Amino acid sequence: MRMVAGLSIIAVMLAACGEPAPATQTDTPLPPPPAGAAPPADQPGAAMLTPEETAAGWKLLFNGTDLSGWKGYKKDAPGAGWAVEDGTLALTAGGAGDLMTVEEFGPFELSLEWKISPNGNSGIIYLIKEDPAAENTYNTGPEMQVLDDDGHPDGKIPSHRAGALYDFVVPPAGAVKPVGEWNEAVVRFTGSEIEHWLNGTLVSESSYGDDAWKAKVAATKFKQWPLFGTFSSGHIALQDHGDKVWYRNIKIRPL
Repeated sequence: MRMVAGLSIIAVMLAACGEPAPATQTDTPLPPPPAGAAPPADQPGAAMLTPEETAAGWKLLFNGTDLSGWKGYKKDAPGAGWAVEDGTLALTAGGAGDLMTVEEFGPFELSLEWKISPNGNSGIIYLIKEDPAAENTYNTGPEMQVLDDDGHPDGKIPSHRAGALYDFVVPPAGAVKPVGEWNEAVVRFTGSEIEHWLNGTLVSESSYGDDAWKAKVAATKFKQWPLFGTFSSGHIALQDHGDKVWYRNIKIRPL
């Protein structure tokens, strides 16, 4: 009671001097931050969508703070080598196995950023099914290559370079950024066509599911897996190729 009375006297004195009265503490909760606002200070890596992205149907696949929504291929949880590192989704140690979304998607537009370690190799694999006949993610799903073109041996194989529809389409030179820099990647799957974009450049495109696609598959090593490239929806995976790699701003929207 003395404190309230004291504050009242101070308020009167300040008002007489033209100064605002000090604010008193209340139990009213603060309003929630608007969509797209910066993350709370105790969650520096938290990822958020802008209001425009939300309105366009985008959905976050990685929240920047934990591995919610991800698991290992044919497993219930992610492998131990996958972790959140400074707000990115990182492969910190090989042997973890590919990291895969719990949810299936298709058709879709996938947007993300990746950064590879020196001499490193990884990949973005999609339209994956956990079929008993498929031992690995790449037995069913096509791949967008993630690579250090200059340092990894696969960089000498044109259809294995960064951004390639792996083993199918040769990407143009000059689209990928140097090791240590972030690359902006987009995979668009319409149901009948595939597009790979790297740093704003269309680097791979192909029909999907038609006779031309089947002929392409028959000319690659993937012909040994009858289920490869036959599904219209599936999981999305980030490949463990034994090399350190980072991903961030991973989001998807239906087409």
